[in-house]
Amino acid sequence: MPFVEVDGQQLEYLLIPARRRNRPTLVFLHEGLGSVSLWRDFPASVAEASGCRTMLWSRLGHGDSAPLAAARTPRYLHEEALHRLPPLLDALAIERPLLVGHSDGASIALIHAAAFPDRVAGLVVLAPHAFVEAKALAAIVHAGESYAGEASGERRRKLARHHRDADAVFAAWHDIWLAPEFRAWDIRDCLPAIRCPLLAVQGEDDEFATMRQIECIAEAVSDSVVDRRADVDLLKLADCRHSPHRDQPLAVRQAIVRFVDRLAAAGVGALPGGR
Repeated sequence: MPFVEVDGQQLEYLLIPARRRNRPTLVFLHEGLGSVSLWRDFPASVAEASGCRTMLWSRLGHGDSAPLAAARTPRYLHEEALHRLPPLLDALAIERPLLVGHSDGASIALIHAAAFPDRVAGLVVLAPHAFVEAKALAAIVHAGESYAGEASGERRRKLARHHRDADAVFAAWHDIWLAPEFRAWDIRDCLPAIRCPLLAVQGEDDEFATMRQIECIAEAVSDSVVDRRADVDLLKLADCRHSPHRDQPLAVRQAIVRFVDRLAAAGVGALPGGR
């Protein structure tokens, strides 16, 4: 896996070339326990179906990227969106991408698009978090008890296949979400600044969130619409938990490809040669 240096730290990434011209670059942002490899074959299947140049990477502390230098703060998602994602995109010469984020990655995508509205062609957010819900905290408590109590360590072994330090990845995610100071985390006030088309996807059986997450995003972004490009689509999937791209991969892939086709037809985010 290749690496790119951002602020003196090595981040692993994967870049899939474009198959079609005049299409936006897709940038995948992983979940709180994710990495390049934990996306499995989903980004490649979307790249194949859409023809888009596609990039995914592992954030600090994840996958084979450099370890976290310090404990996370309640601003860690903002730090990724505002201070780490922009130089990463610059380093790989990616302009006006279509951001595809899952869970924590979806929140990072929303924050980035709100802060840099002219630098994002579109957003696809899978099971995003816009604020902290009691349902999420209860699920994380349960996940922590399960992770610590497994005599066989099966979950730890599975996670270790995708990270240099699986225990550190789990603890960083678990501990910041359950920290008392994180309970006030809420990005709803920044969402009206988003100016790009948006597709929000959530499973009806999501164990970490209610449908209020994507509904409040739609309300905030729709209220801010300043032109016909800034539309919002919601996709609510039955028989689907917190990872729509794993539970309903065909439905999610088809929805993303339709979204890309619409943007490409409107000339949104298109760069010569599919760059």
